[in-house]
Amino acid sequence: MRTARGFDILRAVATAPLRGRPSPVRERLRQKALAVAREPGLVDAAYSYCIVPLEIPAADWLHAGGERLHAPWLLPESGTLTAIACAVCTLGPAFEQRISELFAARQASLAMALDELSNELLFAVSRRAQDRMLADAVRRKLCMAGELRPGDPGLALDAQAAVLRLAQAENIGVSLGSGGLMHPVKSCSMVMGIGIDLPPVQWSRCDQCPTRDKCRVVERAAAAAAS
Repeated sequence: MRTARGFDILRAVATAPLRGRPSPVRERLRQKALAVAREPGLVDAAYSYCIVPLEIPAADWLHAGGERLHAPWLLPESGTLTAIACAVCTLGPAFEQRISELFAARQASLAMALDELSNELLFAVSRRAQDRMLADAVRRKLCMAGELRPGDPGLALDAQAAVLRLAQAENIGVSLGSGGLMHPVKSCSMVMGIGIDLPPVQWSRCDQCPTRDKCRVVERAAAAAAS
């Protein structure tokens, strides 16, 4: 198990260009949102992950760490799936509270800009966690492929509790509420395949999303892959 917190995730996001159609209004709101995000204690970025060996040979149901996950998408066309990496990432509770305060103060535009910024920050935290998981896998002479998140096609939402247990989410203060909602709200979890000679996957967790063509997360991921 690996955990990390207290790292600066805001600097990299703050220097990234504004995605989507730029405008003076959007740029002004983003700068205001960045100023709010710099308030002491607002961003408490953290992640926790664990690479968990499979207990029996991989099948549609993956057995690891005493949990069962129905994740057939992770089964490779070649190579051997030997483990899964489960991770949870968060920005901490203060961010969502600040957004709620702005809405209550009737500063809806700024609240929405801060919410958009929080999604970028959480995406950046998840990318950092994935980088650390990959480095960990490589040290073990293994490779990593695929990404599923509870609630996506390929991994049902009811897998959320098992993923959080495997990732030891309690170590960074993330818990599960009713309806599969994580607390703090600005949190996410993921499952990656770990194994020997795993081929690059030919699918994405975003493939079946109806808003894929307009999604800024997909746009950022494509830009990162091309760089």
